[in-house]
Amino acid sequence: MSDLIAAIATGASLTAIGVIRLSGEGAIAAVDRVFCANSGKPLSKTADRKLVLGKLHDCEGCVIDECLVTVSRAPNSYTGEETAELQCHGSPLVLRLALESLFAQGARQALAGEFTKRAFLNGRMDLMGAEAVVDLINSETAAAAKNAVGQLSGALSRRIEQVYGSIADLLAHFQAVVDYPDEDIEPTELDADLRTLRQAEAELQKLQDSFKNGRTMNSGLPTAILGRPNAGKSSLLNALLGYERAIVTDIPGTTRDTISERATLGDVLLRLTDTAGLRETEDKVEALGVERSREAMRAAELIFVLCDSSVPFTEEDAALLAEAEAAAPTVLVWTKSDLPAAPVSPLLPEKLPVEVRLSAVTGDGFDALRDAVGALFPPAAVPAGEILTNARQVDAVARARESVAAACAALEIGVAPDAALSEAEAALAALGELTGRTVRSDVTDRIFSRFCVGK
Repeated sequence: MSDLIAAIATGASLTAIGVIRLSGEGAIAAVDRVFCANSGKPLSKTADRKLVLGKLHDCEGCVIDECLVTVSRAPNSYTGEETAELQCHGSPLVLRLALESLFAQGARQALAGEFTKRAFLNGRMDLMGAEAVVDLINSETAAAAKNAVGQLSGALSRRIEQVYGSIADLLAHFQAVVDYPDEDIEPTELDADLRTLRQAEAELQKLQDSFKNGRTMNSGLPTAILGRPNAGKSSLLNALLGYERAIVTDIPGTTRDTISERATLGDVLLRLTDTAGLRETEDKVEALGVERSREAMRAAELIFVLCDSSVPFTEEDAALLAEAEAAAPTVLVWTKSDLPAAPVSPLLPEKLPVEVRLSAVTGDGFDALRDAVGALFPPAAVPAGEILTNARQVDAVARARESVAAACAALEIGVAPDAALSEAEAALAALGELTGRTVRSDVTDRIFSRFCVGK
């Protein structure tokens, strides 16, 4: 994969600065043929990572931009190959002409994620570090960004390597005893081996448990907004999003279908679903919307039950609240707090979930809603950078933990040690998939297909 690739790294929209990246054999020479430094010094004689100002030419030798260029030589670059980066003015036309000029020098269009894939293949980062790059690009909360940066710096890899190393040492010692019986090698001890494996299992279980937080950080917490018609569900959605996503009227039944969007509330990313008002209806279309509302409630991990504080609490409200509390953590949201409050209803249950009063009109109460959600879903106890964030990672950890547990069970019941150690070898293979030691090419292709072009 040392052929020369190039791509616009800053997207196709109009920006102040546009970046073009090159990587591969001959990257510096290719740029030298279309770029003239104001100093007259060629890039081939320029130090690594030094910005050079000059003029960029198109395929016919006409100046198309005055830009900055920096180069890095192998192996001390992002990809581990010879690289160059052009910082141009952000006109899409200028960037396209610059790219065409580089293609004429022998470069080809880079594929999605190809720069980072080369960094992985050249040993500049492991597979979890590569996944952290795309997590960092896509992060929507400070917690997600911190975790991605931590993974990129190797926090999760180091934790995995500690577990991998302890199991590998156990296997190596056992193999040495078996293969070299005449050597003065300390024999294996069942109790010591069990302690090592149990500690590895406990560490893997902690990692596996972290995935719930990682999935919430990156994908959002599935959150259903429920209530009777005109309870203010769409108004709450619009207020959380900061723009008018759902139609709001005083006509009951305006929302006929579910609407899903993502919004950040404090440090928690919510995957919000605005639902049709829950009520008995003869309207077939509205009835379908009500059924979808109940499906959203069943799939939710957090539920906002909205009740209009300006009208009496009803039996329907009480039934919905009980149903929601049985399904997922629930916040009772009293809406329209800017209006005169209705008298306290005798139908109100004695024991209520967390309550919040707010107004989508004045904005009062949204800080209380943020605090309520933050209390229900506090930050992970696991240090940033050590939280699993995707299904591939948690699957590999789960398989490794199951294999270690099977090895422990085998040793405890007196099965021949080599049978137990085959389970330990399976655990190592699963852990190797995390860092890329044993990963298949089709798996890496799927991982890097998530990236944008130019990264």
